Amino acid sequence: MTSVTINAMEVINGQWYMGGIDWDDEGCIHSADELLGVIEKIGFLPLFENGIPGFSVENMTDPSRWWCGDANVDPWEWRAVLARTGKVAYGKFYGNRAGFVSKKWFPYFANHRRDGYDFDALYEDGKAGYREKLLMDLFVPLEVDMWDVKVSQLDALGCASELFTHEMKDKGGFGKGGEKNFEGVLTKLQMQSYLVAKDFRPRKNKKGVEYGWAVAVMTPPEYMWGYKFVTGRYKEAPEESYKKIVKQVQKHFDADEKEIRKVI
Repeated sequence: MTSVTINAMEVINGQWYMGGIDWDDEGCIHSADELLGVIEKIGFLPLFENGIPGFSVENMTDPSRWWCGDANVDPWEWRAVLARTGKVAYGKFYGNRAGFVSKKWFPYFANHRRDGYDFDALYEDGKAGYREKLLMDLFVPLEVDMWDVKVSQLDALGCASELFTHEMKDKGGFGKGGEKNFEGVLTKLQMQSYLVAKDFRPRKNKKGVEYGWAVAVMTPPEYMWGYKFVTGRYKEAPEESYKKIVKQVQKHFDADEKEIRKVI
């Protein structure tokens, strides 16, 4: 038997095995509603195991239920269920890997990850590349103060409040023969908290009929919760927001600051 560990999951003889707990365990999460309650209590929760014991959806769920396709019990389906509620942010927030941040704690998270910058200011100060700008311009053109514009006006300005990832790739110029590293750029913008996944939906053909797997629908969090809310902690130093995040995580998990910094 050959056994190796890659990120969260173990590979034994070419097959993936997840961690987690038994369905009948007292601490097991059984539904999307239960998971929402845990996220709102903790504030932050990666999807997969990350080095801090217990600090992930994987660690709190039955591994046999993952990818079964039943949204009632499948944690993989719950990410879509919760993303569309608007009560949490979902995206690649933790070491370029997926997870949740509660609405309450998102302003702290955004201030920490953005270092107090809106994207336009970040770009103007030379701290963001042109590829990131290509994607953000699909939502927030720098020449317009978008947060003062109604969503109903976006089409006239040539931008959108939400886009499928494949639409972003094409419209941003990352298609065949275009810019490279679309997935890396998209992940970076999520890590910096400028974009989140608000839903997962199947694509539609020219007749409007859905087909294939559900695809992530991306949006700036400002379009979900408003600019004033998302930037509500800009008044404090980013490091101060980070210290509050660390303290919050340590209320629920046995981890030192060094371990938390590797994840958040």
